[in-house]
Amino acid sequence: MSERAAPYHCPYCGDEDLRPNEEGHGAWECAACNRAFRLKFLGLLASGLRRTGAGADRPDRP
Repeated sequence: MSERAAPYHCPYCGDEDLRPNEEGHGAWECAACNRAFRLKFLGLLASGLRRTGAGADRPDRP
């Protein structure tokens, strides 16, 4: 994923009417639900990482 990737829909209402927000890099606003949010790419997970806690019951992906 590139740092320049833009979201396709609002994570709250699912609408596609998104615009960059004035708050800076990664900030977006949704005209449909009037919410502002920020996206941030945290990095890649190590392959074979064992999950603990919430989601631990899901099998590891290959």
